[in-house]
Amino acid sequence: MEQELISKKELLDLTGISYGQLYRWKRKDLIPEGWFIRKSTFTGQETFFPREKILSRIEQIKQLKDDLSLDELARRFSPDPAEIALCGEDMVKRSIVSEQAWRVYRLEHPNTKVCSFRDVVFASVVHRALASGNVGLDEARNALRTLEQSITMFSDFRMRIACVRKLGVSVWVVQSADGQFVIDPDAKLVFDADVSECIEDVKLRLL
Repeated sequence: MEQELISKKELLDLTGISYGQLYRWKRKDLIPEGWFIRKSTFTGQETFFPREKILSRIEQIKQLKDDLSLDELARRFSPDPAEIALCGEDMVKRSIVSEQAWRVYRLEHPNTKVCSFRDVVFASVVHRALASGNVGLDEARNALRTLEQSITMFSDFRMRIACVRKLGVSVWVVQSADGQFVIDPDAKLVFDADVSECIEDVKLRLL
């Protein structure tokens, strides 16, 4: 489902912050670069943000900025992944995963006691898949396998994962920002084509 956006003007009016504060917080990494979305409108190019995320983040900043420096806030909002290590109980307490999602993760990794940042992210994807109500336990487990296979190709985590189902058969597909993709390791790729190459071939044959 497409996320609801809020324009920069509406955001500044609604939160009472200034243009300068917004971009100072951006420079300090309190607000992720990826949340600044440029879109064409009838007046030209405008900046939008994911509504719920940006409103929640600004409210947090406003509540904490009197007690913490901007650098301390940045560390809180963007902790160093190398320093993150959580056990399953901690992840459940922090609402990163449900107990059910953690059980699914443990089916794949029964000996895991403490999770790295990568593991925490993958477990959270399992949680989201199950929470959607459209993905079963076995499918969520396959999602985890697909992610773990994909990370060797997409080490920067800039990827999307989707489940496609037809006649009760589901397949997971992971796609990177540059268009590369990895499919569920239990599925077999039987056909792959670059449509732009087909276009060029057709043009040549029409000469």
